[in-house]
Amino acid sequence: MSHPHATPAERLRLSRLFGDLVAGAGALAMEALARPRIASHLKTDNSPVTEADERVEAFLLAAFARDLPGLPIIAEEQTARGDVPAHGDAFLLIDPIDGTREFLARSTEFTINVALVLDAAPIVGAVAAPAQGRVWFAGAESFVAEAAPGSALPAPQDWRRLRTRRPPPAGLTALVSKSHLDPQTLAFISRMPIAERMSVGSSLKFCAIAEGLADVYPRFGPTMEWDTAAGDAVLRAAGGVVLDPAGAPLLYNKAAAQYRNGPFVAWGDPAAATVS
Repeated sequence: MSHPHATPAERLRLSRLFGDLVAGAGALAMEALARPRIASHLKTDNSPVTEADERVEAFLLAAFARDLPGLPIIAEEQTARGDVPAHGDAFLLIDPIDGTREFLARSTEFTINVALVLDAAPIVGAVAAPAQGRVWFAGAESFVAEAAPGSALPAPQDWRRLRTRRPPPAGLTALVSKSHLDPQTLAFISRMPIAERMSVGSSLKFCAIAEGLADVYPRFGPTMEWDTAAGDAVLRAAGGVVLDPAGAPLLYNKAAAQYRNGPFVAWGDPAAATVS
């Protein structure tokens, strides 16, 4: 890849920028969460959207227009309004609140996600969990750091480098969605040597595998590219893989499918990966 954003140094710079931005945006989410009533309404697809989704997205759109001018942005709420810019092989994805149902339930398991896609792969990504004060971010390498909502990332000596683990001999730890568990996922898990099953919200599932806390996350229900790209970038840079049913890496830039993902399985150890 000869694209200027593809060099390891540039990916590190961008991952740091993305980490700062999602940490900063976390303050807006926490402000909304602190109110006695969280304002929300249903979109045309019957999924909920809150004032936090809209405020965080506006903050990130303005920040990227300032810091990375000219790079096209596909953002969840903007797309829901029919505003999708023309773009080539390089573009940004924004999911202002992933796990809106968790957010409305005042769970800590919602995230803010941004990613850079280049040549159909997420090459830089950042995931903030504002209610947990943590940010996962990745370019060529993957890191986690403590960052209070509204702040920036700490100095590099306070980042922890992430690596996935080999599956433990006792069996796999499988992650399943808190809000979206379907029969295909249960069938997949039943065929695996699963020692433990954990229910986790939002893109935190990718981050848990990247941290070496779990091994596999199957997802057969519908997701959008902005739901997965940032976590996928963090997991890939930590040594993991996200595979489609054919066993190939999950592809991005699926404009013809309105950026909808098909089924996928995320794995910490590529050698253990299977999709059947």
